[in-house]
Amino acid sequence: MDKIKEYFTDEDKRTVLFLVLSCLSLGLSFFEWGRFPVDPAWVAIILCGVPIIKGAVIGLVTEFDIKADVLVALALTASVIIGETFAAGEVAFIMALGAMLEERTVAKARAGIEKLVQLSPRTARIIASDGSETIIPAEDVKVGDLLRVLPGETVAVDGVIAAGQTSIDQAVMTGESLPVDKGVGDEVSSGTVNQFGAFDMKAVKVGEDSSLQRMIRLVESADAGKAKIVGLADKWATWIVVIALVSAAGTWLVTGEIIRAVTILVVFCPCALVLATPTAIMAGIGNATKFGILIREGDALERLAKVTKIAFDKTGTLTYGKPEVVAVESFSVEITAADLLELAASAEARSEHPLGKAVVAGFKAKHNTSLKEPNDFVMTAGRGVRAVVDGKTVLAGNLDMLSENSVELSDKLKSAASAHRKEGCTVIYVAVNGKEAGIIALADAIRNESAEMIRKLGGLKVESVLLTGDHQEAAGHIAKNAGIAKVHFDCLPEDKMYYIDKYQKQKKMVCMVGDGINDAPALKCAYVGIAMGGIGSDIAVEAADIALVGDEIKSVPHLLKLARKTMSTININITLSLILNFVAIFLAMGGLLNPVMGALVHNLGSVAVIINSALLLNYKSV
Repeated sequence: MDKIKEYFTDEDKRTVLFLVLSCLSLGLSFFEWGRFPVDPAWVAIILCGVPIIKGAVIGLVTEFDIKADVLVALALTASVIIGETFAAGEVAFIMALGAMLEERTVAKARAGIEKLVQLSPRTARIIASDGSETIIPAEDVKVGDLLRVLPGETVAVDGVIAAGQTSIDQAVMTGESLPVDKGVGDEVSSGTVNQFGAFDMKAVKVGEDSSLQRMIRLVESADAGKAKIVGLADKWATWIVVIALVSAAGTWLVTGEIIRAVTILVVFCPCALVLATPTAIMAGIGNATKFGILIREGDALERLAKVTKIAFDKTGTLTYGKPEVVAVESFSVEITAADLLELAASAEARSEHPLGKAVVAGFKAKHNTSLKEPNDFVMTAGRGVRAVVDGKTVLAGNLDMLSENSVELSDKLKSAASAHRKEGCTVIYVAVNGKEAGIIALADAIRNESAEMIRKLGGLKVESVLLTGDHQEAAGHIAKNAGIAKVHFDCLPEDKMYYIDKYQKQKKMVCMVGDGINDAPALKCAYVGIAMGGIGSDIAVEAADIALVGDEIKSVPHLLKLARKTMSTININITLSLILNFVAIFLAMGGLLNPVMGALVHNLGSVAVIINSALLLNYKSV
């Protein structure tokens, strides 16, 4: 009993149940199995046809909105009046089936904005004039208030650091893979995360003016501004209805046979036209699934086929999204490069900083030996680490740390460090016993398949653009290795939206590919948004139309070809259905078809459309 109740309360399950019952009733009616007091086709008319008629009447009365269901309602009503119940039920069933397929290709309401809202800090720690701390709701913070942010806490509002040093994870705003060192006078944004040291900050922008709230509004406005593609049958509905009525009325007046007029209405029903798009889209979605691609919006493939420019985020999209050791250089005659890496990794063994962890991982990737145990370990937020390793005092950090410990650096070392920074690397300076020892360069490595993927996109006449929150050197280095000529760096979320909107105003439809929370507004704003589903944030995936489940960036060219092939299939489907419909119309005018035969003949177009669409399931791009 509960199962039956569930089928009637759940809209999707109820639709499937009604379609199954309608199909069975049509079978009983056509083959005349069993004896019933009324034609079984009435089941299909009531379950599938009545909702169509109701929707058509409401649309006409309330908004004078002429859609494809107006013609269907006319054909159903006329067929019932002259007693052709099977024809009415068959048309109702086909149209209801097409509507269900179309709905299945459209994603349900997404929760991306709600997840962004959940990122907003609920509370803030206010410092009073007497030094006491009070926890208040974040929305009650006022401009000029002094706040304290402890390690691991999320910054509640935009502000400026007044005391303390730390490292801030800014991925939510800029997408940068590495925490950024901050000190007195530096700006911090709401939604970013304090990694290590506690600091005090002065509130500058609060409430709706804060960075995170602005990004939420960007996502909302971008979503509202993205127009949805109107179904082809509905787009042409007015002309279809007019032509059908004129043809039916003219035939009735000339021949005096109302059955011919009804047959024309039946064969004019845009069943195949309604099925042309959703069946191809569903087949395209099925094909994409085989390649680890999740199509979240039904019309995404239609839009993707029109794309002429693809914008890529850098970190986590074209790159792996985590720092790796790319170079170790020793500037001490007593210490080899291997020894330098071991000393630095041992000193960083207890560090929680991503750079420190990357150094340790870099050592373990090259050596099977265990690290030496560090003693007297001290970590200074925004600077680096100090530890005693194998009796040697090791410093590993930035220039400020070595300067504060009176370590002099040679011009040769500075030149080498500068060369690595120009290639987009982050440099860790290492000193041993108060003297320079060398440098370790770390970088977010480019994905192996990125360059080949960009090359294939060029072959499809699609231009690639890099939009990244990283600085110029890092952005330029990755763009050069990937083969991307156009680069926009230091981009905040609104900057990425600006560039995408600028291109699209130039009639260049843009596809955005990204992975971070900061990419969500751009993914929404773009004509098509593609998110890295594996390492990407849930919010980025929710904001996108398409998700690459396994982060297989190399599948983007196939996706583009599939979109174009899908649109080609849709156009073929439409052509086939229209040709068959017009042939059936002329036969109906000549009296060679009755309503039942007309319904069967014109639905050959529906079968042809379904078969042609199914071929997409096995499509493979070369």
